[in-house]
Amino acid sequence: MYDTKEAEGLTALFVWIKTTTAIPVRHPALRDALVQASLDPRVRSIDYVASARVALAQVTIDAVVVNYEDGPYFLDVVPARRMRDLEDEGLMLIALSELQLKPLVLTAEDIRREPRRANANLVWSYCDVTIPIGLRIRIMQILLDEGPMPLGPTAQVSDPAPTVMALACANLVHLDLSAQPLSLTTLVQLSKQAGYE
Repeated sequence: MYDTKEAEGLTALFVWIKTTTAIPVRHPALRDALVQASLDPRVRSIDYVASARVALAQVTIDAVVVNYEDGPYFLDVVPARRMRDLEDEGLMLIALSELQLKPLVLTAEDIRREPRRANANLVWSYCDVTIPIGLRIRIMQILLDEGPMPLGPTAQVSDPAPTVMALACANLVHLDLSAQPLSLTTLVQLSKQAGYE
């Protein structure tokens, strides 16, 4: 289970390439879900909606909105759900419906599913790595010329993993995080959202 005491009274902000605004993170499970969404090639952008108007009432909805190719979803992270009374819950559901947000329910088990969680955490550990421009261009050009390829030969350097993982965090390449633990055989491909197809 997630340690909810760690999240009490603590609000961090999650800001990254796919976020359109700073997203308040009040629970570790929500942060894990945001990291995984940031690395998911199907996710176009991640938004935050603090409140919405229902009839004459301003309703706090505190919604993380994940925009997939097929539309927007309200990220409903079960361990991070706020306690609401029945009336507030009803108003929130009406607001979400009026905003045409479909629920994307994630349990703790969904978020912790392996190998995706370990892979996402490993890739995310390289999010602040600076990549020399020459190496970035070289890797991008190899993938543009050759198409998707295994991680091992991608950079034609001794250890391409840190660079490729940092490029994944920057949404320039995508890695398959769900099929198997990351290895030299993990497929690397250029990101569609970065303008490469």
